Amino acid sequence: RIQILFEMTPRILSIQSHVVCGYVGNKCSVFPLHLHGFQVDAINSVQFSNHTQYKHVKGQVLQCHDLNSIYDALKANNVNRYDYITTGYVGDASFLKAIASIISDLRKSNPNIRYICDPVMGDNGRFYVPEELAEVYRTDIIPIADVLLPNQFEAEQLTGIKIESEGDGWKVCEKLHETGKASTVIISSSSIDHSNKSIVSLGSFERGKIKVKAAIPIIPSNFTGSGDVFAAAYLIWSHKLTDPTEVLSRTVNTTYAVLSKTYDSFKHIPEPSCFERELKLIQSKDELENPPKTIEAVAL
Repeated sequence: RIQILFEMTPRILSIQSHVVCGYVGNKCSVFPLHLHGFQVDAINSVQFSNHTQYKHVKGQVLQCHDLNSIYDALKANNVNRYDYITTGYVGDASFLKAIASIISDLRKSNPNIRYICDPVMGDNGRFYVPEELAEVYRTDIIPIADVLLPNQFEAEQLTGIKIESEGDGWKVCEKLHETGKASTVIISSSSIDHSNKSIVSLGSFERGKIKVKAAIPIIPSNFTGSGDVFAAAYLIWSHKLTDPTEVLSRTVNTTYAVLSKTYDSFKHIPEPSCFERELKLIQSKDELENPPKTIEAVAL
C-alpha cells in the first residue's frame, strides 16, 4: 500500500538555488508544491546565506561532479523515478550540461517525464549569471525542455529577437517552439504595455496553436524570487488543469497574490531593507492554495 501511495503522488526533481534566509529558488518552489500534494526531491545548485541583493553573501556552489554524484546515488537506490524535473538558477555551464545528461538518463526509464525549464539568466537588461550560459541553454537545454518559462530579457537572449511589442513576443515564442521540443512557452513577464500600467505575460500552448495573454497590474517595487514562484505555480496548475487559459490565469494570480501580500507588508516603510522585502510566502498559504481571481487571462 505504501508503494502504491508513493507511485500515485506526483514526484518532482527540482534543481535550483537555496538560501538559508529568505525566499528564492527551491525555498520558493518546495513549499507551494508540498501544499498541493507533490513530493519534491530538491537538489540545491548553490547554498547561500541569502540572495545576492544583500550587501553580504556567503555560501557554497555545487560543482558538476557533486551533482553527478548525488544523481548516481539516487539511481543506484532505484529512486530516480520522477514525473517532472524543474530547473531554475544555475551558475555554471558544466553544471547545466550535466543537467541535460541527467534528463537524458531519466527519459530512458520514463519517456513521459516533463521537463519544465526556467532559464534563469538575468532581468531588466542585465545578466546575473555568466553570459556563456545563454549558449548552453540554446544548444543543450532548449532541444530537450517540454516547457520554457523565460522572462523578457531571457527570451531575447535565447532567440536574438528584441521584444518591443506583443507581435515580437509571439515571434519569440514561435522561434523557441521551432528550435526545440517545447509544447509550451510562456514569457512570464514583459514590458510591452507602453502605458506602464501592467506587466504582460504571453503563453503559447500546443506549439503555438493556442495563445493566451494576461496583463498583470504593476506593483511599485522590485521583488526577488517572483519568477521561481511563477514556475512552481505553473507546474501546479498545469498538472491539475487542462485548459491553457485557466492554467495561465491561475499561475499569474498565484504569483500576483504573493507579491501583493509582500508589498502590503512593507509599503509603509520609507526605505525597506532586503529582509523586509523578502517574499511573504508562508503568510500566503491560503492564496497559494486558492488564488483570488484578480487578473483575467484572455485566449486570443
